[in-house]
Amino acid sequence: MFKYRNVHGLTGSIACGKTTVAKFFEKYGIKVLDLDQVSRKVVEKGSEGLSAVIREFGREYLNAKGELNRKKLDKLIFNNKNAKKKLEKILH
Repeated sequence: MFKYRNVHGLTGSIACGKTTVAKFFEKYGIKVLDLDQVSRKVVEKGSEGLSAVIREFGREYLNAKGELNRKKLDKLIFNNKNAKKKLEKILH
């Protein structure tokens, strides 16, 4: 499945140094896939992912530019476990 022999995951909570470590890896030629960037791409304006999120949660989760209102959606999913599960199902 993977082209590379060794694949490792770098995880951790907010502000624990993941970005610093990832930059260190990149400096030494180790390829890094940033899933935060991937998750943003999945819900870009006009994407199938964004359409699915809006079908599930409603157009009120779009900003004036037609992009995902992340702050508003964050408030919902961090206070509602059921909504978080629905969002994870869409994104994964």
